[in-house]
Amino acid sequence: MAKAIGIDVGGTNLRIGVFEDMRLIAESRIQADFSSICKNNSAEVAWQTILHVTVDGINSVLLHHPEVAHIGIGFPGFINPYTHAVAQSPNLPGLHNVNLAHDLANLLQIKVVVENDANAAAFGEYCLAGKPATGLIYLGLGTGVGGGLILNGQPHVGHHGCAMEVGHITVVPEGRLCGCGNLGCMEQYASASGVSLSYQAATQRKHTAAEIAVFATAGDNDAIHAYHIAANALAQALASILKVVDVQHIVIGGGMAGAWNLMEKSFNQRLDHDLMPVLRGKVKVELSSAQDMAGMLGAAMLTSQ
Repeated sequence: MAKAIGIDVGGTNLRIGVFEDMRLIAESRIQADFSSICKNNSAEVAWQTILHVTVDGINSVLLHHPEVAHIGIGFPGFINPYTHAVAQSPNLPGLHNVNLAHDLANLLQIKVVVENDANAAAFGEYCLAGKPATGLIYLGLGTGVGGGLILNGQPHVGHHGCAMEVGHITVVPEGRLCGCGNLGCMEQYASASGVSLSYQAATQRKHTAAEIAVFATAGDNDAIHAYHIAANALAQALASILKVVDVQHIVIGGGMAGAWNLMEKSFNQRLDHDLMPVLRGKVKVELSSAQDMAGMLGAAMLTSQ
């Protein structure tokens, strides 16, 4: 493939990679707290800020790689499969029906493709896995929990662009309020913010998931239990997904996958318990080996689809 830019948009940062034949040849990281920007400003101000931060970051990369002709972006939110607009972003409140691909293409005069961030990461993992014919499920553990499904060589997005929004599967009826508006969503327990909430509920102390992982490693029972809750919620949701979508290959990635050693035992026990008996022992779950590159790679690769 020709050179393409792949962008992974997070709640607090922007990662821009230049790829050639699936090989990362340049990368730029920009601290950009889009989540706070959306929470503290009107929707229009927040959107214009997101656009200009993104354009500035892309232009900085294009100075060194002017031959790039395509840009792919993995964005956190529900992407309308027909208009390609961001219909809603639970973790970037206030954004409704904003068309990132259209607005950036007008500003940059370059073709832009936008896909849900987890779908982009799933496609990156799929490419790195050699494009398995049986498809692939990706679960990304970060500030929230994203999910992506690759079937027949393409991300499965659904009629409304909401397919595989696995972070919003209910695991605790009438549980914690989620940014999507529902109660008890899996990401309120299995994400980094969910781990923080579980620990705070038990101790009345607020810490990041990374700090809680350190506490757990040192033997803090409340910290250990917070990760146990996360593992159980994730496994419970995955078992439900596999009852609908019979895919063998599952990849777990995202920043919180770095604490997988604190989750693996509980996760495996709960998954084995909740899976249909016919699937037990037949599902392959592995950690991402993409070194946090899957989102950028997938976004770049999707520009040639």
